[in-house]
Amino acid sequence: MIRRIRQISLFIIVLFISSCVPPAHMYRKGWMFEQDKREKIVRTAERYVGIKYKYGGATPFGFDCSGFVQFVYKKHGLDIPRGTDDQYSAGRKIGIGEVRPGDLVFFRINGSGISHVGIYAGENKFIHSPSSGKKISYADIESPYWKEKYAGAATYFK
Repeated sequence: MIRRIRQISLFIIVLFISSCVPPAHMYRKGWMFEQDKREKIVRTAERYVGIKYKYGGATPFGFDCSGFVQFVYKKHGLDIPRGTDDQYSAGRKIGIGEVRPGDLVFFRINGSGISHVGIYAGENKFIHSPSSGKKISYADIESPYWKEKYAGAATYFK
């Protein structure tokens, strides 16, 4: 009886440990590296919440939306274009259901062109540098304003 209990206990321990370790194919395809980089991008973006918007800004002294995104990505070795249109064009387009933290979300604020970008943070939130007189902050992509202005999403990950 005691031997059977030990066998069951050992089985449960092995089962628990194996459920905590990602499958080997995730390591081979760089999945864990990519997930880690995505999380770091979001954490870096969060560090700048509260910095003032500055037209044409691309430094911690002030950011516009695309300058902010470019700055954060560059900190993680990702060299992306400067303007919102170019950032959208250069990335691989993904559907709203495929967006993951670290991906970029784009909006049409003025007219038909892409004019705003933010970094998706998860749970329908994105971090962005909104406009003159405002500061880098979170916004909800599902709010009526942003939902109406949503233009698409792009990723720079595999």
